[in-house]
Amino acid sequence: MNKLGFARKEKVQQFMSVTGSSEKSAIQTMKTNDWRLEGALEAYYNQEHVKAAIEKNRWEVLFNKYKDPNVDMIMADGISNLCNDLQVDPQDIVMLVLSWELRAATICEFSKQEFIGGVQSLEIDSMEKFKKKIPHLRSQLKDEDTFREIYNFTFDWAKEKGQKTLALETALALWHLLFAELEWPLIDQWCEFIQERHNKAISRDVWLQLLEFAKTVDATLSNYDAEGAWPCLLDEFVEYSIENGTCAKKSDE
Repeated sequence: MNKLGFARKEKVQQFMSVTGSSEKSAIQTMKTNDWRLEGALEAYYNQEHVKAAIEKNRWEVLFNKYKDPNVDMIMADGISNLCNDLQVDPQDIVMLVLSWELRAATICEFSKQEFIGGVQSLEIDSMEKFKKKIPHLRSQLKDEDTFREIYNFTFDWAKEKGQKTLALETALALWHLLFAELEWPLIDQWCEFIQERHNKAISRDVWLQLLEFAKTVDATLSNYDAEGAWPCLLDEFVEYSIENGTCAKKSDE
C-alpha cells in the first residue's frame, strides 16, 4: 500500500473496514472500479461467494444465539429461549412441527447441522422471518399425509436414546397433543385404558397403528373388524370399551 497516494490509501482502509476483506482484495477491487468506493463496495457484495458467506453468517448468528455454551448444539434452555422470542409456548404443537421440519433426531435438541440446514430450507435467516413462518408450520398439520409423517416421526424423535419403546408418560402427553389436532373423540378413553390396563412403555407398532385406528374406526367402534390385523392392545381397548359401556356393540353381538 506504500505506493498508493493518501486518498487511495484512505479508500482502501475504508473498504477493508466495511467488508473485512484483505488488503490485496481491497486494492484489486478498488482498481477494477476506478477507485470509486461506492462502486467497489457494490461489486464486492454482488460476488456470489461473498453473498453466500453473508447468508451463511446470518444462519450462524441465529444458531449461535441459542446454542448451549458447552456443546455445539441447541439444547432445552436454548429451545426455551427460542420459544420466548417466537412468542410460542414450548408445549405448542408447532414446536413439534418445527422439529419435524428440521429433521431433529432427538427431542429438546437441535444439532448445528439440523438447525442451520432446516432454517435454510425454510428460508429463515432472521427472527422476523422465523415469526412469519409459524402460520406455515401450523398449517402443515391440516394436510392428512403430512400429519401422518409428523405423527410417525414423533415416535423416534421422542423416545429415549438407545430404547426401542416410547416411555408411557411421554406417549400419553404426545397423544393428547396430536389427537387434539385430529379431534379424535376417543383419546381420553384410550389414555385411561392404557394407564389402567397396560401401564408400560409403548411399542412402535402400537404407536403407528393407533393413528390408522383413529382414522378408520368410528367413534362407536361399531365398524371395528376383530379379524383385522390390529395389535392385541387395540383389540383389548375395544373389549374394554364394550365392557364399560362407552361404545355401541356391533349389531351381530
